[in-house]
Amino acid sequence: MCRNIHTLHNFEPAATDDEVHAAALQFVRKVSGSTKPSKANSEAFDRAVIEIAHVTRHLLEDLVTTAPPKNREVEAEKARARSAERYARV
Repeated sequence: MCRNIHTLHNFEPAATDDEVHAAALQFVRKVSGSTKPSKANSEAFDRAVIEIAHVTRHLLEDLVTTAPPKNREVEAEKARARSAERYARV
């Protein structure tokens, strides 16, 4: 369920609000154990996603690194190559 949470720090351009929200949503889904909450829990679920996205944005803004920013396309290609190698063995 959390496979969609990707590293968001130190990319150029910086992570978008949509990427931060998607990571927060995946985190809340994993912690809660459900992909779609019941009506009784939807308010708490949605509030948790908003709060975690907010805190995540602050974290990303406050992190400091001396490493050069990573390129999204290069990192995506590396991930595709790892995936192709992993599934070629199966």
